[in-house]
Amino acid sequence: MKKIAVLTNDLQYELVEKNQDRIDAVENVKNEFCGPAGTDATEAAIKLFRTATKRNPIISFHGAYHGMTMGAISLTGNLAIKKEIGVSMPDVHFFPFPYEFRNPYGNSNGKIIETSLSHIKSTLIDPNSGILKPAAIIVEAIQGEGGCIPAPNKWLKGLKNICEELDIPLVLDEIQSGFGRTGKMFAFEHADIIPDAVLLSKAVGGGLPLSLLVYNKKFDIWNTGAHTGTFRGNQLAMVAGAESLNMLLEGNIIQEVNHKSSFMMKRLNSMKDKYLIIGDVRGKGLMLGIEIIKPNENDSSGNPKANGELANAIKHECFKRSLILENGGREGCVLRFLPALTISIDLLDESLSILEDVLKEINCYE
Repeated sequence: MKKIAVLTNDLQYELVEKNQDRIDAVENVKNEFCGPAGTDATEAAIKLFRTATKRNPIISFHGAYHGMTMGAISLTGNLAIKKEIGVSMPDVHFFPFPYEFRNPYGNSNGKIIETSLSHIKSTLIDPNSGILKPAAIIVEAIQGEGGCIPAPNKWLKGLKNICEELDIPLVLDEIQSGFGRTGKMFAFEHADIIPDAVLLSKAVGGGLPLSLLVYNKKFDIWNTGAHTGTFRGNQLAMVAGAESLNMLLEGNIIQEVNHKSSFMMKRLNSMKDKYLIIGDVRGKGLMLGIEIIKPNENDSSGNPKANGELANAIKHECFKRSLILENGGREGCVLRFLPALTISIDLLDESLSILEDVLKEINCYE
């Protein structure tokens, strides 16, 4: 007899079918409705892949952010949010993320992708590495809280190849980057890969609380009730999510995201040319960031020092003028731009003009 964990309904089917239409290999997909927040999708993935593989270690990356519950925070790189509670879950291991502006491998002759992939693979196949074969590797195609750092497409392809070769499930966290945010429905599509699981939240519920773990059905061997909760699959959020998807799929919203992204990148790079405190402009779609630095000071690795204090000052000055920015990255030095996908070019132009006015006033240009 087929096991049924919950009583399904038309609202669930509508949302699931719309999501699955946007994920290749649809015949291999299973869906787990998780608790209201994305962090619960991370928790579900930990349980699923540890159960399915009978293995314990999880691989994550420097700068990662996967949530604030105990399992998810264990997979998160930010030490500041861990120092009061310590590391909550054992057997989590971190590799450097291919952060091109701050190359974690130092002088690798511009071969950060090759160096990173070689490091990961050599560690995983080394019988003396100290790391047992992992239950999963979890990664963001573009780090959000880590500072709007895109994973190079070639690197993601290489990581997927390693996972296939070594029989390790690859989990893509699309909680922040999914549903058109990066100029494609999902950020992993830029690299033309199919992960073994995708974590979804935020936009999946149309702005209402909902999270979803979408995974290959070959891993669907956990028991009924292995991951459950009172507020899984919020019905109102399913309606909002389905309607949001209708708008996204039936209009030109995603195509317009790429046009708006080009407009923003041009303006931001123009500012970078004028203001020495902007060390890097990066991101994809409408998930962009600028890294604020101390231009005349380097850290011990030879990279420009992060300037989180000045980034905060810029953020607060912008807020006084009705422009809300978020910061993230090392020491909070990255100002993040996450506008509504439907924002107008005129409003983007006004927002960037506010930012430039603030930069001029603090006199941080040549």
